[in-house]
Amino acid sequence: MNTICTCKNTKCPLHPDNHDKGCTPCISKNLKLGEIPNGFFDFVTDDQDRIEDYSLKGFAKLVTEKYS
Repeated sequence: MNTICTCKNTKCPLHPDNHDKGCTPCISKNLKLGEIPNGFFDFVTDDQDRIEDYSLKGFAKLVTEKYS
């Protein structure tokens, strides 16, 4: 079991629990797509329905809503 990743989506093939490459595949995918890894959203909301998209802008919106 991975002890660093905070992502709760363990069914994702890129989740570190599902291979031996750590966080690199997930972070690489997200950087290519201009997105934030799912685990970061878990710090901002427990409600997955509030996540409109995984973009930097979508993440910033949730952070702003939570801390404003």
